[in-house]
Amino acid sequence: MNQPDIHIHPDKQRVAEAFALFLAYWLKPRERATIALSGGSTPKLLFRHLADLYRDRIDWSKVHFFWGDERCVPPDHEESNYGMTRELLLQYIAIPEGNVHRIRGEADPGEEAQRYGEVIQEFVPKANGRPAFDLMILGMGDDGHTASIFPDQLELLKAEGPCAVASHPESGQQRITLTGPVINNAGLISFLVTGADKAPRIEEIFQKKGNWENYPAAHIQPERGELHWFLDEEAGGRREEES
Repeated sequence: MNQPDIHIHPDKQRVAEAFALFLAYWLKPRERATIALSGGSTPKLLFRHLADLYRDRIDWSKVHFFWGDERCVPPDHEESNYGMTRELLLQYIAIPEGNVHRIRGEADPGEEAQRYGEVIQEFVPKANGRPAFDLMILGMGDDGHTASIFPDQLELLKAEGPCAVASHPESGQQRITLTGPVINNAGLISFLVTGADKAPRIEEIFQKKGNWENYPAAHIQPERGELHWFLDEEAGGRREEES
């Protein structure tokens, strides 16, 4: 198993800027790219930065966007990951409508998990007999969850099928999430994690101590690709930047 590449930047705005540059260089030689997006505060900064500085510097027509998870709410709801992306990025870039594959949060959760899994099977190339996204962008909660795989639902890390229905452990809100086998089959996985509240979990995961095995993010280990962590100093401490 390859060691992850760890990138530490002064604050979350710099994390967003660094990842945008990383993304632009990564995309440039590719003829087509399937990318699973994340929600959260750091992606908000990333999407704004991409819309401001990269709308004409990236050939968006070769990008196919998917989502790693979605809350079961309509697309115009304030908690919709797709809605946030549309507001901050999609409306500003020249991406074909057919290249945006949203999770229908307003649909029946079980039926939508099945439907979205079929969309992924159709549009995402295969490797190891499973869909293989080119890039998986992930966040991490202060409880160690990633996508919508929570510590009390670790079975989703090994679930069959690309998608499953998850429930937020406190609110009970239902969500659609990609499953562990599909996440770990991506060619490149990049975590964007910022904030001091994430620091204890990051330390446990990186040092494999404490309750690290109970954190879903700790089990994201690509089977065939690279793993990158983009952190700010609050989340990553003062570790020497590795790349």
